[in-house]
Amino acid sequence: MPDFIESTESGLFTKPAFRLTREASAHPLILVCEHASRYIPPALDNLGLNADIASSHIAWDIGALALAESLAEALGATLLSATYSRLLIDLNRPLSVADSIPTRSEVHAVPGNQCLDDATREHRRQSLYQPFHQRLKGLIDQRLAQGRTVRLVGIHSFTPVYFGQPRSLDIGVLFGQADAYAGRIIAGLRRPGLSVAANQPYKVTAIDDVTVPVHGDGRALDSALIEVRNDLLRYPEQIGHWTDLLAPLL
Repeated sequence: MPDFIESTESGLFTKPAFRLTREASAHPLILVCEHASRYIPPALDNLGLNADIASSHIAWDIGALALAESLAEALGATLLSATYSRLLIDLNRPLSVADSIPTRSEVHAVPGNQCLDDATREHRRQSLYQPFHQRLKGLIDQRLAQGRTVRLVGIHSFTPVYFGQPRSLDIGVLFGQADAYAGRIIAGLRRPGLSVAANQPYKVTAIDDVTVPVHGDGRALDSALIEVRNDLLRYPEQIGHWTDLLAPLL
C-alpha cells in the first residue's frame, strides 16, 4: 500500500478495497458491484449514524451483491465487488462531485463525513477508490491486449421509496453509448407483469457516474448498469428469478 498523507483514519482500512472472483474467466462479461458492502470500520462508529440507518439503502445497494454473485456463478464470469460502504466514498461517482464522500444521503445527514480535512479525503481515495478502479482498468487492459471481447455490467439496486415517493419500476437498464446492447437487454426483459425501463430510475452521465462513462463508453465497450428494486432481492428465490431472467441477456 502506498504512503499516505497522515490522516485521522490512517490504519483503519485494513482489508482489501475489493473482492475479485473468477479473474481468469473466459467469459467476455466483467460484472461490477460498486455498492456491494455496508462495511464501515468499527472505529468510525457508523459515521455517526444509528445502526438501522447504517444498514439501510443509503449505505449499500441491498441485494445487489447476492444478485451479482449469482450471475457470476451462472455465467462463469468475473466479478469485481466493493468491500466497504459507499458512505465512505462512492465508487461510482467522480472524485470531483460533492457526493463522492456524501455529507447527506437522501433525508439523512452523515455526521462522520462533515468537515473532513483534505488528508482524510485523500486517504479514502487512495485506500478505497483508486485500488478498485485501477483493478478494473487492469482487467479490461489485459483482455483487450489479448484481443478479447469485453462487456461491462454494473449490478445495483434501488429503494422502493425515495424522498417519500413510491417507485413502481421493477428493473431499469441504464446506459450511455451502448444503446444496442442495452436495447437487447431491455427487449429480453419485456414480459407481462414486469415493469422495465431504459435509464430509470436514474440516468447515466459523465458528470455523475464512473463505471459506464469511463470504463465502458470511454473504451467503446458494450456496458450498462442494471438497477433492480431492492424489495425484489430479499430472498434466495428472488435472486434466482432475476438470475434466470438476466443471465441469458448479458
